[in-house]
Amino acid sequence: MILVWLIVILMAGGLLAWLSKKVSPELPRWVALGAILLDLILIVYLWISTEATTGSAWLIRYDIPWIPQWGVSFSLALDGLSLLMLLLTFFLGLLSVLISWKEIKTKVGFFHFNLLWVLAGIAGVFLTMDLFLFYFFWEVMLIPMYFLIGVWGHENRTYAAFKFFLFTQASGLLMLLAILGLYFIHGSEAGNYTFNYFELLNTPLTTDAARLLMFGFLAAFLVKLPVVPFHSWLPDAHSQAPTAGSVILAGLLLKTGAYGLLRFVVPLFPTAAVEFAPWAMLLGVIGILYGAIVAYSQTDLKRLVAYTSVSHMGFVILGVFAFNEWALQGVVMQMIAHGLSTGALFILAGFLYERLHTRDLAQMGGFWSKAPRMGVVALVFVMATLGLPGLGNFIAEFLTLVGSWQANNWLTVFATIGIVMATAYSLRIMQKVFYEPGPQQETFRDLNFREMLIAVPMVLGLLWLGLYPQPIIDMARPSITEQLQAYNMKEPTIAEPKTAVLQPEPEATINTNQLAINQRAFSNLQIIQSPN
Repeated sequence: MILVWLIVILMAGGLLAWLSKKVSPELPRWVALGAILLDLILIVYLWISTEATTGSAWLIRYDIPWIPQWGVSFSLALDGLSLLMLLLTFFLGLLSVLISWKEIKTKVGFFHFNLLWVLAGIAGVFLTMDLFLFYFFWEVMLIPMYFLIGVWGHENRTYAAFKFFLFTQASGLLMLLAILGLYFIHGSEAGNYTFNYFELLNTPLTTDAARLLMFGFLAAFLVKLPVVPFHSWLPDAHSQAPTAGSVILAGLLLKTGAYGLLRFVVPLFPTAAVEFAPWAMLLGVIGILYGAIVAYSQTDLKRLVAYTSVSHMGFVILGVFAFNEWALQGVVMQMIAHGLSTGALFILAGFLYERLHTRDLAQMGGFWSKAPRMGVVALVFVMATLGLPGLGNFIAEFLTLVGSWQANNWLTVFATIGIVMATAYSLRIMQKVFYEPGPQQETFRDLNFREMLIAVPMVLGLLWLGLYPQPIIDMARPSITEQLQAYNMKEPTIAEPKTAVLQPEPEATINTNQLAINQRAFSNLQIIQSPN
């Protein structure tokens, strides 16, 4: 029942925040802060209380019939992967309320209603195990985010909001068709029409049907991730959204696409995923390089950070379709580390916009001496973005590249070039904003207490991920191991594949199983499990 409360608290808090505007203009902020803080406390409690039982993939399950004649149930489940994503959701949600405390001055109640309902939709996506319910929460994320951009955004907010809506809604409808197709195929084969994820895992599919259904799911997840060439909505949405909207977009909504790949695409359609894997990895590398090149050329700070997301999310799709535990652990770390580092850069952009009322890098410069606290915090965020050892992004990219090397050497080499390019656009932020002389600003204040309260936890989070990532790895391992085992059982055997065993050193703690990776000249990719 606690899983239901995680969603209900946010939805009820959103309604209460909207209505409380009539009592006091400041009350919606406190209501929203309290609701998210309560959820954060609950998810931390779940992590602590289940830490000793992480040998089992599924920690909590809640399942009651909803529309039984259609095979729809209110099915929620929590494993290590979804727990980590919920922890990130509530942490960034709490910071989003704080960053909006002075920025949002109109329709405060309605703003916090939309903010909490976006978070409720995201939490639902990370928890639901019924595909009908999954699509419902997928749409719940969309509408409030449309309002956050369209009502409280900047000069071109209407265009950006419509573009965001069209891209995500159209791709989401393709996923709905794929869900219905899987529903009817399972019903005709098994005689039981259901949307239950665990039952649909065993659906027998022809090659053509699996391929078509997988592309329906991919349409939604690759657009939301986003992957080049389906990324054009992202820079507009990021640059026009309020700071809290940008943080939620980069830190959370993009992660729902990555989560969908891990949770649905690979387990439901393993054979089709193998066929698509080389092309998916190629798309990932293209995104890494393209995003880095375009980011360096931007003069709008928020658009620059937006394109860094395109580049970093390329590592996610590269790792997902490498099909080994090293890569998948890197994907999970990348989802968390990117949420913190890129969310932090958008918060930094919000701090600067609040003072300068511009996002133009040409209007910035020389702020290191005027705002040393902001400069130090920004330096940590920028170093995390470029993958400096000791910070979370380095661990994520290292694991992903080690895993992808087992699948395809050349694509891994080109992906590594993207890390070098990340150094260029990351240091350009520091140069243009803090070091290079710019227009004289009569007054430019440093970070105040509220802003330090927002920035310091993100700095500590990135340091924790970089210096002691083992708790994250341990929490995610059962989910990843179960996924790979299910994948191995469902994958058809290809005649006598040549295998190379990936076996960590005895002191390594990343992999508990020996995995064998089959590389078939960039056209076939198969996982088998080597004997103990």
